[in-house]
Amino acid sequence: MAFDGFITKSIVNELNDTILNGKVNKIYMPNKNTILISVYANGLKYLLNICIDSNNCRLNLTTNAKENALVAPSFCMLLRKYLTGNKITSIYNYDLERVIVFELEGYNDLNDLVNRKLIVELMGKHSNIILTNENNVIIDSVRHIYSEDNSYRTIAPASYYKFPNNEKLSFIKINSFDEFNNIIKNESKSLEDVLSSKFIGFSKSIAKYYVDLNNGNLPKIYDSFKNLIINIDSLNIKCVNINDNDYILTSNNSYSKLNVNFFIDDFYSSKENAEIFSNYKNTLLKLILNNLKKYTKRLDNINSKLKECENMELYRLYGELITANLYKIKNENLSSITLENYYDNNNLITIPLDKRFYPSINAKRYFKKYNKLKNTLNIVSNQKLETKNELDYIQSIVYSLEYAKTISDLDEVYSEISENLLLGDKKSKLKIKTNKKNSNFENKPIQYNIDNFTVLVGKNNKQNDYLTFKLASKNDIWFHTKDIHGSHVILKTNNLENVPYSILEKCAQIAAFYSKANKATKVNVDYTLVKNVRKAKGAKPGMVIFTNYKTVTVTPSIN
Repeated sequence: MAFDGFITKSIVNELNDTILNGKVNKIYMPNKNTILISVYANGLKYLLNICIDSNNCRLNLTTNAKENALVAPSFCMLLRKYLTGNKITSIYNYDLERVIVFELEGYNDLNDLVNRKLIVELMGKHSNIILTNENNVIIDSVRHIYSEDNSYRTIAPASYYKFPNNEKLSFIKINSFDEFNNIIKNESKSLEDVLSSKFIGFSKSIAKYYVDLNNGNLPKIYDSFKNLIINIDSLNIKCVNINDNDYILTSNNSYSKLNVNFFIDDFYSSKENAEIFSNYKNTLLKLILNNLKKYTKRLDNINSKLKECENMELYRLYGELITANLYKIKNENLSSITLENYYDNNNLITIPLDKRFYPSINAKRYFKKYNKLKNTLNIVSNQKLETKNELDYIQSIVYSLEYAKTISDLDEVYSEISENLLLGDKKSKLKIKTNKKNSNFENKPIQYNIDNFTVLVGKNNKQNDYLTFKLASKNDIWFHTKDIHGSHVILKTNNLENVPYSILEKCAQIAAFYSKANKATKVNVDYTLVKNVRKAKGAKPGMVIFTNYKTVTVTPSIN
């Protein structure tokens, strides 16, 4: 990300224009990398967000409050002790360094006026938040660093704060193009690499942007950066996206209050939400796929047992034939015997025997094996049906996850699998908390309007049940892809008896689109009145039985 020295300087200038001389009201620490400071300034409340996450480090005013931790971390408690009620007297950074200093003043327990500094270092994985007294002695920090750990400085309580080393040059202090040119000439690396490696605060993103913008013309590049710094000081600047994952700072035609802050807030909030969504979805998907693997293995074992049962009737036949012919059998130590099979026109059949036992014992052993397999067949046949139903249900969960678009969608899926015991003992290991409000279906189903008809689409199994059995009327029409996992689709008929076929066809196309067959060219969709859809006793969410239906073949579409 391009949270470079130019962005840092812009943020500092905007903060000076907004919260300078403001009062610290409250301090929160939602997670180990984030501090939120509520500031009251000029009759307004602001929320200062300080994030030192290695991938998303930044400092900005935010409108996206985060859930506070139930128990405040020790560093948060320390900040509350020393900074609550303090006045922000100064905000600055040096040059284009990504180190921001907040100077604050307040009264101690003896009612003496004291000064303290909150120092924010935004340096990727080395980012830190440090509280010092007025003499630069560290009171505490989020991360402790010791010189014996191959570090040039110590960041720990009672140590003197030392500014991070930076051997790069200051572009701000360069007074002429000739001086600039002398620094970067005779370099073999690309121009953007030279700029980012030679000068403080230059990211490769902003270097490449202005190099390309000026077609590599050095005087124009120099003028562009000098002009940008002038505009930063006057706040005539703005951020622009250069791709989906990066942005840079440019000049603006006019002053706009908190322009950079608002951009940074939206950019990183969207990025963090996308990361949370992706991690949450992958965690749920991993749990579900583990269950899918378990039940698939169980089905394989059941099929193996069923294959063994294929010889069940043969063992019964062996037992019957041996018993019926005992009077003919004289020899007791036989490894096999050939008898007439009266079930097969007295054709001869050879029966294997265990010569350790009498023929009568062999017959009993065959009957015992037959009865055992018969019992096994009854048990595993039921197990197979249950396992196939469970696999079918798990596949429907996978479909719900694939089509989930928001964290609220994932919350509903998590709630469903929790209630249906698919997580097992792993439930406690899932770090994402569900949103209990979703139980009231505030996460609404998808809705379409087709020629004054309302069409509703469920996003997951629980929502499918809600649509079909709670929201829909008995004379509404229910749609679902034939023998394929997909969403329940409800056409609100408003008790109209003869719905035009064109409307039915469009609803079927929507049902096909919201299914696992949405890439196919032709999909069969069943539809019937809602009153013909029912739920079997003990059925899983989303699993229904329906009668009196018709089938239409359509191409998936939502247009």
